[in-house]
Amino acid sequence: MVASAGQDRLAQDFVEFAVQSGVLRFGEFKTKAGRLSPYFFNAGLFDDGAKLGRLAQFYAQRITASGIAFDMIFGPAYKGIPLGAAVAIELARMGRNVPYAYNRKEAKDHGEGGSLVGAPVRGNVLVIDDVMSAGTAARESIALIQAAGATPHAVAIALDRQEKATENGADVDWSAVQYVRERLGLQVCAIATLDDLLQYLQEHAGGELGAHHAKVAAYRDRYGAG
Repeated sequence: MVASAGQDRLAQDFVEFAVQSGVLRFGEFKTKAGRLSPYFFNAGLFDDGAKLGRLAQFYAQRITASGIAFDMIFGPAYKGIPLGAAVAIELARMGRNVPYAYNRKEAKDHGEGGSLVGAPVRGNVLVIDDVMSAGTAARESIALIQAAGATPHAVAIALDRQEKATENGADVDWSAVQYVRERLGLQVCAIATLDDLLQYLQEHAGGELGAHHAKVAAYRDRYGAG
């Protein structure tokens, strides 16, 4: 596919990769907020070495291009653990070797003990996760990082749904990513966004995928954050 003017090449390649890998699917899916979404992104389906390695390349390229300064990587349990490790490996392959740590859901009371595993959590920390739904996981990571005496600085995610979050069962005017940026003060970089997905579907308007464009666009119109 040839990139058109204004098109984010990395994002378009990632969306295509996610679709071809079966990670990004179309149909009718119920979200945590109880909405019926015409698409679903399940990062857990990056389930073999080749897919995980390619995914790490996308993260590393986006993180590098973002210019975000950080001292180490943190992978929140559970999906963030393999994601953070894979990204750390890819960054090292690219010539930037950074420390990596992750957390346990339950603190260990023997051996080294505690809930944090890996390198000491210090300096400006970059959190690696798959998506943001309500910012809850980000808040948990922030608390763990601050408790260790470090600074939660930024979050890298695979897909920004650009969708209104919910609070106490009601829609709010901001997305989870906007919440993390504006209220929690962390930088956020995403490999791709819902807008990138819509552009990809528009580019494939003549094929099977193009049939999903109208439904995804309608969902964006209804639930998209400003």
